[in-house]
Formats: sequence, structure tokens, C-alpha cells
Amino acid sequence: MEDRSALINRLKIDRPAEIEPDRRWPMWAAIVAVVIAVAGIAVWWLMPRGIPVGVATATAAPADTAIGPGTILDASGYVVARRQATVSSKVTGKVVQVSIEEGQRVARDEVIGRLDDTNARAAVEQMRAQRAQAEANLVAARVALENAVPTFRRNEQQLAKAVISAQTFDTGKAAYDAARTGVDVAQRGVEVAIANLAYAERNLEDTVVRAPFAGIVTVKNAQPGEMVSPVSAGGGFTRTGIGTIVDMESLEIEVDVSENFINRVHSDQPVTAHLNAYPDWGIPAHVIAIIPTADRAKATVKVRVGFDARDERILPEMGVRVAFLDSAARSAPAEASGGGQRALIVPTSAVQANGDTGVVYVLTEDHVERRSVRLGSRISAGQIVLSGLTAGARLATGDLEKLSDGAKVRVAN
Repeated sequence: MEDRSALINRLKIDRPAEIEPDRRWPMWAAIVAVVIAVAGIAVWWLMPRGIPVGVATATAAPADTAIGPGTILDASGYVVARRQATVSSKVTGKVVQVSIEEGQRVARDEVIGRLDDTNARAAVEQMRAQRAQAEANLVAARVALENAVPTFRRNEQQLAKAVISAQTFDTGKAAYDAARTGVDVAQRGVEVAIANLAYAERNLEDTVVRAPFAGIVTVKNAQPGEMVSPVSAGGGFTRTGIGTIVDMESLEIEVDVSENFINRVHSDQPVTAHLNAYPDWGIPAHVIAIIPTADRAKATVKVRVGFDARDERILPEMGVRVAFLDSAARSAPAEASGGGQRALIVPTSAVQANGDTGVVYVLTEDHVERRSVRLGSRISAGQIVLSGLTAGARLATGDLEKLSDGAKVRVAN
């Protein structure tokens, strides 16, 4: 029995003693996480100040050289004519004569074209014949009335003496009344014939196309042999007019001004205009009116600008750049409206714009300084800065999102 018990005991597997778990590891993990976080924050905090950011720079220059002295707003527009017309006839007809060419100057009521008037002349002759017939009918009615008057008077006398019966008198009176009424009808017939003749003559006159006002021909629309019609939709081979005439005395400028800056524009404000064709020619002008409605799609307000003097070089549909001047610009042309500070122009890439204000980064030695500025209009030459900068200041350009106040920079150019 003992041997069997010994053998059974040999088959037993002894379990090792359980090791008590280390309950301190969460504390060490927390310490390591804090250390890593602190190191990350330190690296993030030190990198912008330790590693310079590469930037390009530009210099703020006086805006006088770009848009003229005293400018508080700049906009682009076109020269338009307030009075122009595509002249057509009042009737439909075939063109037999065109007396205009492009560039020709015409006077008011000058003949610029003629239509085929064969049918109109025939109608006039017909109306003249009808008038003559109506006048002849009037003469016959008057003769009949003159013949009926003595008979009627005699019948009155005979009736009073009881020589004739009342029936005979009534018959004579009816003839007299008919003759008198016939004269009235014939008179009205003559009036109708005269009116019809005037209408036919008016149609004949309408075959002659005249200039409605003095101006210059800009487009010749029709040629002899073509049909013109005032009611044509322009389809097929029918023209809607003989030519287009522009009154050059009515030329003005239409510009779209951003609604953010429309408060800087007012009636009779002095303006300097520069045609794209003559960029060095400053044309004196003034604000005529501000159209009291805004364009929802473009967020702009239309402004009418009139020229102070006319010039043959100014043509319709020309592109023009308009510089709105401060009212005191002529007495102090080098000053802008922002408290007497001189307006500057900088690249658009140097400004973070937000309406009338913006932010620029001024380069000072090896770092940049964040500065708020008041903005004017944006033109092709750059962004107008009205206040907050001095001429000659060096500005960082490009991606300004990576810059902050006091950040170290490295000038790339």
C-alpha cells in the first residue's frame, strides 16, 4: 500500500506559488504620458520662434503714382451714350436709298434713307380723287338745296291762302328737308376725304427716314434692296433699322462700385477718369448721380459720371478707370480722406482684407509685426491702404496664414 501511495504521489504536479501583481504601473504610465505631452507642447511653442518662416516682401508706395493724388476710391467702367437710337421707318417697305456711312456726322431731321414709295404715292392719288369727288357731291347738294328753297317758300304762301292742300305742302317740305340734309352729309364727306388724304400723305412721308437728333453714325444696318420693318423680330431677311446714331454730347461713364464703399461717393464729387486707350490722360469729371438700387448678384451700385469737357477721343463703349477724389483733393492733392494721412498702394497678397479693414505684417529686422489698416478700393495695380501704414514699409506677402505677431521670418527675395 505504501508503494502504491508513493507512486500516486509522484504523479502529482506541484503548482508554483502565485506572484503578487505590481499595482504601481498605472502611475508610471501616467507620468510618461505627461512627459510626452509637455515635450510636444514645448516643441510646438518653440518651433515658430526658433525656425524662421520664409516670406517674400513688398514695399508700400504712395498711391499717387498709381491712381492720382487725393484718391479715396477707384473703380472701372465703360463710356456709354445716354442718347442713341437704331433709326427705322414707321412702315414696312423695301429700301431704295441709304445715305449714311459709319463715322458720318448727321444733323437733326437729315434724310438718312428712303423706302419704295410707289404704293404710298398711288394711295395719295386715290385719296385726292376721292376728295375731289366729295367736293363735287357737296356742290351738287348745295345746288339742290338752292332749288328747293324757292319752291318751299312758295308752298308756304299758297298754304296760307288755302290754294294748296296740306298734303301737297308736306310733300314739298320733305323735299326741302332732304336737300338741306344732303348738304350736311356732303360736307362731312369732304371732311372725311381730306382726313384720308392727310393719312395717305403721312404714310408717304414715312417712307423717308430722318435722323431724330444730331450725332454720329456708328452702325449701318441696311442696304438698298433689303426690307425693313419696325415690327420685325430680326429674323429672316428683314431689317429692323437703317442705322444707329449716337449723340456724342450725351457720353458719360457708368461704373459699378462695391456696396462696401458706396458711402464714399456722393453727387458732384470730383473724379479723374483714365481711358484704357489713353492711360496717361487724366480727364476731369464729376459724379452725376448714384442709381438708388444695388445689384444683388455682384453686390455693387451703379454710379453715373459725367465729363467736364468733351473730346473727340472719347468714344462709346471704351473701357475707363475712374478715381473718385476727396472733395478737398484740389486744395490738398497729396492727402487722402483718412485724417490727412497719405494713401498707399500695396500688393493684394500682402493684405488679409475684411471689408473696410485688413491686416498686414510689417517686417522689422528678423520678425514681423501684425498691424491693422483701413482699406480703400482694390485696383489692378494693388490694394489701396488709407491709414495704418507709412510709405516705404516692408510687408510680408504670400501665405499670411502661417504668420503671427512677432514670428521670426526669413526673407526669400
